[in-house]
Amino acid sequence: MSSTTWEFTDDRGNVVRAPRRPARVVAYIRAGAALHEYGLTPAGIFGSGHDGERADPVKAGALPAGVPYLGAGKTLDEEALGAAAPELIVDVTYDDHFAYAVDEGVAASLGVPVVALSVAGGTPLTRLVARFTALAEALGLPADPAAGDDLAQARESVRTAAARPGAPRVLVLSAAGTEQVHLARPGTWPELRHLAELGADLVDPGPGPGLNWLTTDWEYAAGLGADLVLADARGNAVPPADLAGVPAWTRLTAGRPVLAWNPELAPAPRATARFLREVATALEG
Repeated sequence: MSSTTWEFTDDRGNVVRAPRRPARVVAYIRAGAALHEYGLTPAGIFGSGHDGERADPVKAGALPAGVPYLGAGKTLDEEALGAAAPELIVDVTYDDHFAYAVDEGVAASLGVPVVALSVAGGTPLTRLVARFTALAEALGLPADPAAGDDLAQARESVRTAAARPGAPRVLVLSAAGTEQVHLARPGTWPELRHLAELGADLVDPGPGPGLNWLTTDWEYAAGLGADLVLADARGNAVPPADLAGVPAWTRLTAGRPVLAWNPELAPAPRATARFLREVATALEG
């Protein structure tokens, strides 16, 4: 980096340059939640095609309520983005080739560079956090050693809880309605794979179509023998309260804890540590 040019290489291998270090950043909601933890509150956030007219509070995490939500999908147009006057757009990528939520043609028409950091299923959780740390540092935000220590302690809490005799088997799901449920394949989700690496016993839903999920019925889910359920808490998932009349859901969860799970967790140390501690507490029973 020279004295007059800022640059950062994103996870697609793109070298993103700006005349100076960007101060006004607009970000995909998950990325914005991560940057806020590092000390940079975005000038605006946006959703994906799965999001609605308002920011999903689960994805938003600890973001202040006053951060403008610029839209999602096709509503995130040149006018909406331009109103926030961004100097940099931060998105994520699931395939290491394309930005996930922003239309890069719209960004290019505004002359705003786009950084996309990988949250692909094969990316280790530690790398997700490390890459957002690197971006934060490039934007002038120093790393917080205490946050790293907090994350390390949370990992050990999971490891200890998972190693105890009788630790529960964990089923991770996203409710699609009263008839269908999406069961997560743990190996394709960085935070779930990390739990397994720490010793947690995560249920594999078995063979069938779907890379990240096996879509099936509640009877099948109830028969998998889980002792703890992690349930997708995002706005696009059906909440547990709406499943009270589903007999198989009742059997699956009777006397067993149901823990809210955010599949789009902010890739930052303290947010990750909170999630791991919640799981550790549930594993301890």
